[in-house]
Order: sequence, then C-alpha cells, then structure tokens
Amino acid sequence: MRATSVSKWQTTPTRYPRGESTLSPDRETVPRNPASTFRETATMESRAKLFGHALHQQLIVFPLGLLGTAVIFDLMTLFLDNPRWTEIAFYMIGAGIVAGLLAAIFGTIDYLAIPQGTRAKRIGAMHGIGNVVVMLLFGASWLLRWNDPSSPPTGAFATSYAGFGLAAFTGWLGGELVDRLGVGVDEGAHLDAPNSLSGRPARSEG
Repeated sequence: MRATSVSKWQTTPTRYPRGESTLSPDRETVPRNPASTFRETATMESRAKLFGHALHQQLIVFPLGLLGTAVIFDLMTLFLDNPRWTEIAFYMIGAGIVAGLLAAIFGTIDYLAIPQGTRAKRIGAMHGIGNVVVMLLFGASWLLRWNDPSSPPTGAFATSYAGFGLAAFTGWLGGELVDRLGVGVDEGAHLDAPNSLSGRPARSEG
C-alpha cells in the first residue's frame, strides 16, 4: 500500500475572531483598528424620506432629465435649423433649475448628517458645490435666452453645455456616495429586505 503524507501547509483553515486579520502563512495576526471595522459595514440612512426612500434621490432625476433634455433640444436646433426646439429648451431649463433647487434642500439635509472626517463628507462637499456651479451655469444660460428664447446668443449654448458636462461628473459623485459609501442606504439593507412601507427594519427578512 502506498503511504500518504500530508504537507505541513495542508491544514484546515482557521477561523479568526472578529477584529483580527491574517498577515502571513504562519498564521500571525494583529488587531484590526475598530474604526476600520466600523467603516467596512456602516451605512448612513437618509434623514429626509418619503414613502421609505430618500427624497433627494427621488427628486434629483427631474433636474437631470429636464436640463439634459434641454441640451439635446439645443443640439436639435443646430442640426435641424429649427429654432422651436431652442425655445422649448428655455422653458425646460427654467423648470430644471427650480427642480434642482428643491432637490438641493434635501441633499443638504443628508450631507449635514454625514460624520466629519470621512471620505463621504469630502465627496459630498464636492458633489454639492459642483451642483451649485451647475445651477449657476444653467441659470446664466437661461438669463441669456430671456430676450429671445428662439434665438439665443452663443454664450447661452456654451454655458448650458458646460453645465451639462459638469452635471455628468457630479452625477457620478452622487453614485459614489450611494453605491460606494452607503449614504442614503438603510442600515442592514440586503437583497431580501422587506418592503420600505412595511415599517420593518431593512435588516429583517422579506
């Protein structure tokens, strides 16, 4: 019968207590910083909700949609040589600015609740300041169109295009806040969480 041997490395994996991490094959461990353990699992639930969901996330689609479509309509005017589309864009920009200011109120409420010294706080500041600049650019575009919405000056197009480009970046920052940093996510959220209107915590089973 062939003899069999077990290498010293063929050992059963060892389960280590929470707060420790393996550094090398010889199973040396060092204590993990408790703050880092918290950061790995923490989320920050929205402070302004409607029907169980963050209000900022519900409202932000309106300014993005209105302002983005206004830019598309401006481009249609340039390519189709039909000023009607730019005239419509004037009203869409106005509506988009109003919607953006409304969404900003609830975004600010959530931002103020983010703990100081976190990456989420820094990204949230960039997101918020960037969106203020977006509103200013589209506001300038709207004012430049005021006298003749169907035939605005070149500056009106330039400012709206710049605002649209910056909005794409601040939108990515917003996604980073939610998807990567857990801002506006219910504590204990998981794939089988119960309905938001059930009144049960997200950590419960659906």
